[in-house]
Amino acid sequence: MKAPSFAYAKPRSLAEAFDLLERPGAKILAGGQSLIPSLNLRLSSPELLVDITGLKDLARTEFQNGVVRIGALCTQAQLEKSAEIEKHLPLLAEAIPHIAHPAIRNRGTLGGSLALADPAAELPACAVALDAVLVVAGKKGERRVRAADFFKGLFETDLEPAEILVGVEFPRADKSVFLELTRRQGDYAIVGLAAVVTRNERRFAFFGIGGKPILLKPRSLEEAKASLPTPAADLYHSPSTKLHLAKVLLERAWNAL
Repeated sequence: MKAPSFAYAKPRSLAEAFDLLERPGAKILAGGQSLIPSLNLRLSSPELLVDITGLKDLARTEFQNGVVRIGALCTQAQLEKSAEIEKHLPLLAEAIPHIAHPAIRNRGTLGGSLALADPAAELPACAVALDAVLVVAGKKGERRVRAADFFKGLFETDLEPAEILVGVEFPRADKSVFLELTRRQGDYAIVGLAAVVTRNERRFAFFGIGGKPILLKPRSLEEAKASLPTPAADLYHSPSTKLHLAKVLLERAWNAL
């Protein structure tokens, strides 16, 4: 199938992007790895695509005072190849190779994955596990939203109309582990888990078992297992199978941390 007709604009500044997004039917285009297929399948029919890939300030990475700020337009491939990300955010470095395939990661962006809020995606769970802060901008200025509050449900976030996710601030963790079960390399996860240890707590963020990342902060493995919600079934796996697999990953992560 072919995409429906739409207008196209490529702003040269955030201010111009905000103006364009106020037009009826406007939608942001970044990496396009989810949007373009949805257009071609006629699952999405925006009147205007606002291509923000020219906003180079949104593709920077900064390291300050134990916090790593990554611009929303940084591609997954850039982060995957970054020695600094591997050093300061090993959870991301471990998770990103599990995202689809290299061709997708070459175009797909950090911000695009987070703003889409696919419940089976790796990066939203990593953001929740690390207690990241998402920086959102609009005409009224910037606001900061903790990752656990940003994801509201199935493909639903805290972003308001005409707002743009411009960056993410990741605190460093003392230790981390990433685990994922898929039918084949590059498939969406049957069940996945991003886990970290900080000075104060253990944080486990599951993906693929609910409408958004599921965060647990247990004091014991038994408490964690008892706190897991019953997942929804998918095309291939029953709720009981997915719950069993989630408990297997949980135990592996607990022992690794």
